[in-house]
Amino acid sequence: GYTFTRFSVFEKCWMILLHSIYTSLCEAPIATNGQPFPWDRMRLPKTVSPVHYDLTFHPNLTSLDFTGVARILLEVHEDTSAVILHTKEMHISKVLLLAPEGARPLRFLEYPRFHQLALLSDTPLIQGRRYEVQLEFAANLSDSYHGFYKGSYRTSSGEVRMLASTQFEATSARAAFPCFDEPAFKANFTIRIIREARHIAISNMPKVKAVQLPGDLFEDHFDTTVKMSTYLVAFIVSDFLSVSKTTKHGVKISVYAVPEKIDQTAFALDAAVKLLDFYDDYFDIPYPLPKQDLAAIPDFQSGAMENWGLTTYREAGLLFDPAKSSASDKLGITMVIAHELAHQWFGNLVTMEWWNDLWLNEGFAKFMEFISVDITYPELHVDDFFLGKCFEAMEVDSLSSSHPISTPVENPAQIQEMFDDVSYDKGACILNMLRDFLTPEAFEIGIIRYLKRYSYQNTVNSHLWDSLTNVSCVCVCIRLKHTSYGLWYLDVRTIMESWTLQEGFPLVTVEVRGREVRLTQERYLKTDDPSLTEGFLWQIPLTYVTSASSTVHRFLLKTKTDVLYLPEEVDWVKFNVKMNGYYMVHYEGEGWSSIIKLLQHNHTALSSNDRASLINNVFQLVSVGKVRLDTALDLSLYLSRETEIMAVTQGLGELVPLYKLMEKRDMMALENQMKGYIVDLFRGLIDRQEWSDAGLVSERVLRSYLLLFACVRNHPPCLATAIELFNKWRDSDGNMSLPTDVSLAVFAVGARTPEGWDFLFEKYHLSFLKLSCIIVDILSCLSLFYHFPLSLCRMMEQSLHGEVMKTQDLPSVVVSISKNPRGYKLAWDFLRANWHALIKKSVFDLGSHSIAHLVTGVTGQYSTREMLDEVRSFFDSLTEETGSEMRCIQQTYETIEENIRWMDTHLPLHELLGPLWILNSKIDKHKLLFIYISTME
Repeated sequence: GYTFTRFSVFEKCWMILLHSIYTSLCEAPIATNGQPFPWDRMRLPKTVSPVHYDLTFHPNLTSLDFTGVARILLEVHEDTSAVILHTKEMHISKVLLLAPEGARPLRFLEYPRFHQLALLSDTPLIQGRRYEVQLEFAANLSDSYHGFYKGSYRTSSGEVRMLASTQFEATSARAAFPCFDEPAFKANFTIRIIREARHIAISNMPKVKAVQLPGDLFEDHFDTTVKMSTYLVAFIVSDFLSVSKTTKHGVKISVYAVPEKIDQTAFALDAAVKLLDFYDDYFDIPYPLPKQDLAAIPDFQSGAMENWGLTTYREAGLLFDPAKSSASDKLGITMVIAHELAHQWFGNLVTMEWWNDLWLNEGFAKFMEFISVDITYPELHVDDFFLGKCFEAMEVDSLSSSHPISTPVENPAQIQEMFDDVSYDKGACILNMLRDFLTPEAFEIGIIRYLKRYSYQNTVNSHLWDSLTNVSCVCVCIRLKHTSYGLWYLDVRTIMESWTLQEGFPLVTVEVRGREVRLTQERYLKTDDPSLTEGFLWQIPLTYVTSASSTVHRFLLKTKTDVLYLPEEVDWVKFNVKMNGYYMVHYEGEGWSSIIKLLQHNHTALSSNDRASLINNVFQLVSVGKVRLDTALDLSLYLSRETEIMAVTQGLGELVPLYKLMEKRDMMALENQMKGYIVDLFRGLIDRQEWSDAGLVSERVLRSYLLLFACVRNHPPCLATAIELFNKWRDSDGNMSLPTDVSLAVFAVGARTPEGWDFLFEKYHLSFLKLSCIIVDILSCLSLFYHFPLSLCRMMEQSLHGEVMKTQDLPSVVVSISKNPRGYKLAWDFLRANWHALIKKSVFDLGSHSIAHLVTGVTGQYSTREMLDEVRSFFDSLTEETGSEMRCIQQTYETIEENIRWMDTHLPLHELLGPLWILNSKIDKHKLLFIYISTME
């Protein structure tokens, strides 16, 4: 049968429309009171739009519920007797139509299936006129992490304190107040919050006054917002403290946290000031609000949220202790702040019209976080990490279940699924490719034009491409004048729609014959069905360097095949310079041999990003049968001389999964030899690492990565040092200051003994109260070892219940345990047993990144037909309401199928050849590996 992903975007639109018509004919909507509901579509009608919301909320942090009043000023675009808006899981007690002659009640109907509320007027509302409606409502504070939800934290004295905060993206504003909960319905918001004297309230805008009410209550009045979408509204009621500074442009920046962690906010405050000033200057558009708050929320599912004027974060994503936080922590915090502040322009000021173009928000914010941090914090060397985002996107985009960057979505679960690596990372990578192609100067001019033209409006893909087209022609023509490709008009829209309106990415095959370079493009796809790769064509901005010239040459490949000519014959050619392009390259003939020879003799002739991309490409080409495995392993031998983080981590990223697949087939002898091969390959670099916090950020991050890997793989020098440090740390009752960059390795070794595991678990509980960065490190190490299966099960259960361990960390805990060679069955059994509890409690939304991470993370390394059947049996038993239609399930099936295919293709003779691995330790392990692989192929 055909899968939905095989159809074009146009066909998908028609299918959704036809399905909607069919559904409306078969199932006329009936309201909760049994009467016909006057609207039968999930998207709201355009007959009426909101102009202004006047909202009052009174949360009760004792009874854990809230009441509210919403006054909405409406503008009527077509005569109508019904106003359709959103509401979800709340009690509407009264609805009034406010008019100069007096208020009159309106009848209302509810249709929970689409989260819709219909306000019915006895007389039509007239086109061109404005009306005001008032709704009184009440609801419980949500138990989940969306809507207006309750949270808590425990003080060092053991007291549990409650708070209430919001998370409305994508479709949860409707769970806090009646509203037109679609991004195109922008309006202004005036908010009031009633609170107890012991609490504070913060919202998108500054507080203008506080009015004392009877009963020791206060009503905080906030200034009216700029015009914005409902998902950006935010407010928090808590006992947080704050620290503040002012930017050079006069914007007040404040960071909020629980009182006992306020001393960890200084770094985030300085970073926010510096980054907001950067964006203010870069975009040439003043930040439009008088303040920007950043709040660290103890209970928070997402990484962060860009609410206009009040960005919210996980504590680990905002709080930094200079004495205990690592280089990775500093890098991560800086990047997430840069991402959310970029959204104040991309997403808040200019917003996608509908969620199908979510990438216009998220792809741009992901891209701009690298641009901004590279300039404001050059010492962080963020360029060393951008490439990893493209590799992550390609991993998902190489499956037939992937989706175009811009793809039709309708219901909340489909919308949630858009928050994935394709929208974020692929979006950022194609923008980086376009910037490199157009020149940074032309690209900057174009996006500033886009932002200025569409401020406070909603946009679609074509608006961005049109803004970039005219300013780009001259720059690109100059860049391409030395190539054989003539270009007088640059159609950015046509080029980029080939990247946004079809899923996947191209594989460019390069064959050099003398001066002639033959080019062919096809879709890269991990499948055994070649028909799925047909019908795809991209306009690809190719770049290349050669042995004769380090100058970057450019060529726009617009057809299936083409030929370019070099000025002279060369020893080697490397396409996709620094992997600025979102495509893979295969070198036919002697191409790979010449590159392997170059890497073995002079690997620094290519940049570290070029080397990382070659490692990635050659191993990915093994997966689709374009390259032999021994060729990929031959290329990997040069890694014994590699020192740069991107190339080293990519090498480990390609090699480690090979033995992880073997683990799932109980191929212990071969698995151990593969582990030994990898340790031997990096032994020199590992042994040169210092157990300190010295060096550049990229060097420190690499040190942490390598020492953790070496300790987990039982490398004796690392084990000895880690054991010594852990014992000293434990003897000091955890008070000794460990070098922050090596703490992961130390904790990992310490967790191997029952006493060490228990001590770490105790320190996790204590650190939970004070230091978020230590929590993450300890949590990951507690799940590494399999000697204590009951302890691993206890961790998962406690994460689910949320008392000792936070439920927000459940996906990370379960996935970490699934990576444990003896824990993966425990994780799978836990996921199956608790699936319906997770869905029923709505702890995590269907389609959310958390659910997708659980599904793909737990199952992603299965490599047997038996496990595939077991996974299929479970997920096929689900209904649409419990997640059967989620994309992550199809991705899981494909990934396991690919793992099985890879193992069956490349390791079919392990039973016969396995003893060869352990016959003679004097045999060179590298040569033995090649003997083994060559025999099979």
